[in-house]
Amino acid sequence: MIKLRTTLCLIIIAFSRLNESTADDYPNVVIFLADDQGWGDLSVSGNTNLATPHIDSLAHDGATIEHFYVCAVCAPTRAEFLTGRYHPRTGVSGVSTGDERLNADEVTIADHFKAAGYATAAFGKWHNGTQPPLHPNYRGFDEFYGFTSGHWGHYFSPPLDNNGQRVRGNGFVVDDFTDHAIEFIKANREQPFFCYLPFNTPHSPMMVPDRWYEKFTDFDPTMKHRDSEKEDVAMTRAALALCENIDWNVGRVLQTLDELQLRNDTIVVYFSDNGPNSWRWNGGMKGRKGSVDEGGLRSPFFLRWPGSVPKGLKTSQVAGAIDLLPTLTELANIECTSAKPLDGRSFAPLLRGATTELPERPLFSIWRNKVSLRTQQYRFDNDGHLFDIAADPGQQTDIAHEHPELATELSLQTKQFQQEMQALATAYANRPFHVGYGPSTTLPARDGVAHGTIQRSAKAPNNSFFENWTSTDDSITWDVDVGRAGKYEVVVYYTCANGDQGAELQLAMEAQGTNGSTQGDPATAFVTEAFDPPLYDKSKERVPRSHYFVKDFKPLTLGHLQLSKGQCALRLKALKKPGRDVIDVHSIDLNLLP
Repeated sequence: MIKLRTTLCLIIIAFSRLNESTADDYPNVVIFLADDQGWGDLSVSGNTNLATPHIDSLAHDGATIEHFYVCAVCAPTRAEFLTGRYHPRTGVSGVSTGDERLNADEVTIADHFKAAGYATAAFGKWHNGTQPPLHPNYRGFDEFYGFTSGHWGHYFSPPLDNNGQRVRGNGFVVDDFTDHAIEFIKANREQPFFCYLPFNTPHSPMMVPDRWYEKFTDFDPTMKHRDSEKEDVAMTRAALALCENIDWNVGRVLQTLDELQLRNDTIVVYFSDNGPNSWRWNGGMKGRKGSVDEGGLRSPFFLRWPGSVPKGLKTSQVAGAIDLLPTLTELANIECTSAKPLDGRSFAPLLRGATTELPERPLFSIWRNKVSLRTQQYRFDNDGHLFDIAADPGQQTDIAHEHPELATELSLQTKQFQQEMQALATAYANRPFHVGYGPSTTLPARDGVAHGTIQRSAKAPNNSFFENWTSTDDSITWDVDVGRAGKYEVVVYYTCANGDQGAELQLAMEAQGTNGSTQGDPATAFVTEAFDPPLYDKSKERVPRSHYFVKDFKPLTLGHLQLSKGQCALRLKALKKPGRDVIDVHSIDLNLLP
């Protein structure tokens, strides 16, 4: 209800302003967000291992923030971009099993643009919540095509989500996402649009089409990580190929804007979500993905808006993902009102040439128990070391003993920030998953808890399924918060080997504080049909020993389940098991009945 009231207020304010202004006052916005691409993974950064001419053109034709910082990993960066707030404030503390969820009462950048009359869409990796009201279609995006998990296990025509419906992709995922974005841009060319393209590469699995990999098949990188003995050349080859594919797709979108004569009317933004996902050339910086040092946090950042942002502008002003919401809303003349205070600030004056620097402020980075702080000149790291980044971007020389008062002050600020953020992470831990906040709810294996012999298909919960269900004593539970009481159709997505059919499945509600006793009538059905498809082909995966396994699953309706409003546990178990295994489980759908 809080989110609804806030959004309605935004709509009233923004549409009032829209009616008072001309269409030219509201530029289109296209945002590219790469996944696990380091600052050094572009030729414009000086990397001669690859060529990224289209992304480079954004730097040549627009502005470059030379010291732009994101988070150490994926979901936190997305949360900070979407809200303008440090990610622990938003409920996001990790990348899976619920820690990646953006609280429902946060107002997103898409909410602001949608309220201002923009057509809004996202195509790619969401990673901030699956179930309504956390799904992109409930966070300000009219259209969504992609996946909501933290990573996807296969990149060629995989199962995807299109506005909450299960669909099958068409070809290589990044090409597919770009195809949909181009269609969206063409369809909305006559009105302002906000198009978010969160690509999912070069994140693993390192699946690359032949067209892009052939150049790097036997390539020996001429530029390597500063600790070259750490570099996995096979990983580097695949990452470089994926980055060149990203560049090609960026070029396709830029060409579309030119063909539609929208170049001068469109703000184009490019950045990444964290440092590189392997040890490869990154300008000699310390750290990689998962680190709170420069190499784990510094991202490329380019913003092109011909005629409004000077061509080739470069600024050394420190900025970050938390600054994008206030910056883009200011550039687009959109009222930015929120009940929650922003941590970010607008750097629009830098882009417009109104100033060359902004007031000093600390920019914090936190991941798990590690925190670092960046000022305009220095980085204070998690171990209490102080580095002059202007003179020592590789963090080679600790100068804390030369500046004891500064080191003490930054240490105090860091500890205060860490205490505040960890308290928030504790408060938001163990939140139940939403059910009944939309007409249909998916509970994937990622969000479930296995009991007994049941195991995940992959170490990383994202995009895993449950397997090795060998006993009727085993079960799977999901802790949920039911937003609307009622009768729900229960559908389980399963596979079953020939000879194992005949198991009787049951999904039951267990109210809190009842020691696991079933409440109401459970939904029950027999597995009458074997369905045992092969794993998806992994021949385009260029790095061996991958732990990503994907296969198709078949829907089985278990019947109807009456759910009461409030928190409870849903338990899936087998009453009978005639074969060796029960089933493998991908997810459960709960469809609210009239």
